[in-house]
Amino acid sequence: MKNNIFLNRTVLIATKHQKETVIAPILENEMGVHCFTSDFFDTDSLGTFSGEILRKDNALNTLRTKCELGFNNTNCDLVIASEGSFGAHPTLFFASANEELVMLKDFKNDIEIIAREISLDTNFNGKIVFSEDELLEFATLSHFPAHGIILKSTEINPLIIEKGIVSNKILLEKYRELHKTFSSVFVETDMRAQFNPTRMKVIEKATLALLKKIKNCCTRCETPGFDIINTISGLPCRSCGSPTRSTLSHIYQCKKCEFKEEKIFPRGLQFEEPTYCDYCNP
Repeated sequence: MKNNIFLNRTVLIATKHQKETVIAPILENEMGVHCFTSDFFDTDSLGTFSGEILRKDNALNTLRTKCELGFNNTNCDLVIASEGSFGAHPTLFFASANEELVMLKDFKNDIEIIAREISLDTNFNGKIVFSEDELLEFATLSHFPAHGIILKSTEINPLIIEKGIVSNKILLEKYRELHKTFSSVFVETDMRAQFNPTRMKVIEKATLALLKKIKNCCTRCETPGFDIINTISGLPCRSCGSPTRSTLSHIYQCKKCEFKEEKIFPRGLQFEEPTYCDYCNP
């Protein structure tokens, strides 16, 4: 980085789910920082995947609050955190997706840099089961025991929740205990990062995307995080020259001095193929 305002600074990774295992090596190797975690605050207080505490705000605001909690409880002025969401893909509605937001918040310099990664590579799932055979079938499809499983007495407002199950023996023991009282049991994938290697890989990708944004500095004041705020369509068709819906340029803006710059041909293409032209291929 040309202007590394983060060099030799300490970074708090605001997590209790071992996300530092993928985040810390990237930041330390590429930014020259020193990472640590803290038990002084509980990120689960903002919401849990298993449903004991519902997330009261959207993912972005929750992520921002997570960074602020870290700062307020440790006095570390450089904080990174991630927040995951699971559900239908924003465009492929039939498929489950994992969306990860990662934020670096520099309270000393009043800088906030955010990256987003959406992946179809997720085992996110849940099901009501009535037998051990159904349970084991679900476990196999969920990549168990490499990925953890959660058992609940009921899907909604469960009286009993068993989390972090990563062995067949414990899975069957907990299921049998629940099945003595309840006719069915709700089983779901444990989406906490330390119990879900697939999700951990998405967090890693999001962190790499964040690093790329951090390294992109303002061309005027050299503040890190010179980021895209708008996309302009209109890349001309190679055949007829008419503007297409494809991206012509990106508009970047500095988070500090608010300087804006347009960068054309971000895909390295000066023309779009006629296949994607509304005139050549209506």
